[in-house]
Amino acid sequence: MTVPPGPRVFGIAGWKNSGKTGLAVRLVTELTRRGYSVSTVKHAHHDFDIDKVGADSFRHREAGAHEVTIVSGTRYAIMHELRGAPEPAFSEILARLAPCDLVLIEGYKREPIPKIEARRLASARNEPLAPTDPHILAIAADHPVADTGLKLFDLDDTVAIADFVERITGLSRQQPAT
Repeated sequence: MTVPPGPRVFGIAGWKNSGKTGLAVRLVTELTRRGYSVSTVKHAHHDFDIDKVGADSFRHREAGAHEVTIVSGTRYAIMHELRGAPEPAFSEILARLAPCDLVLIEGYKREPIPKIEARRLASARNEPLAPTDPHILAIAADHPVADTGLKLFDLDDTVAIADFVERITGLSRQQPAT
């Protein structure tokens, strides 16, 4: 598979409760432990809010601000209100991110990016995504999977999955300065 231009990206696709978030968190932990700078993008299929009712920033948004930026000595966040505009394209979101070694994508299961499918028996749906998505290169499951030619991982085998992500995305660890 050819890696598209722009930041290195790797996706985790799956149905609700398939283990995507847990896998994403473990991969971020493992890949940052290996010395990579990792950013994440999570797609939500529902309205969400990262602001508390009554907070100053919430009041700014409620008053009609297009974007609200909260900045402290620890972090900053920019909230962009769509105000009826369509959801931005995946490429627009990637373009807004600061440079990093890898952008790990949770969700966006229809985007043409290299990805792994997370599967759990307890997920909301059990219909496999891989048979209809040529961008799914592997499956990570908490149960045996048959009838696939894709690479298979135990959903909790974070080290092996991180190795796979490195190989697929072309990441290579920096050699320590001597």
